[in-house]
Amino acid sequence: EEFGAQPLANMAWAYATAEEDRPSLFEGIADSAIAIQTDFTSQGVSNLLWAFSAAGYPEQRLFQSLATPASSVLCEAGHQSLANIAWAYSVANVEDSSLFNKQFVNVCVQKEHDFDYQGLRQLHQWNLWRKELKSDIALPHDLGTRCYNEFMKQTLISSDLQKQVVSVLHSVGLIVDEE
Repeated sequence: EEFGAQPLANMAWAYATAEEDRPSLFEGIADSAIAIQTDFTSQGVSNLLWAFSAAGYPEQRLFQSLATPASSVLCEAGHQSLANIAWAYSVANVEDSSLFNKQFVNVCVQKEHDFDYQGLRQLHQWNLWRKELKSDIALPHDLGTRCYNEFMKQTLISSDLQKQVVSVLHSVGLIVDEE
């Protein structure tokens, strides 16, 4: 039995959020999503793309296939959907001028005051990616600065791996400054 667009997005989101490593599941979701790419809502496409990036499956063909459908729902997209799409594409490193153009930036500017701290941080990462690509399409200076400032406010959290490495280094007598 085939899944529709929303159930596919929900399934990908659930597995990514649960941090379940299921490569064949994500591959199947990608295949199914590509087949019904025009059926996604703005929230559905943003959740699906976010899930693939968050889970570590930046499936290039999925991102390329969903760029046009994502661009067609930009105006109706909520602020979190815009931030999720921007962040997901930056993580996947998939550039598409049909999606990331002046219209995308204008929609972000129109919704500038709706973005919460998480959305601003995601947009900052997107903006960094745009600069890395040496793209003319990036956030205006004021919004970019606001995103940067919000990104810099976040508290750094040591990962379990970082804690283990520091512990091992301490056990052999090395003193390290933790971030």
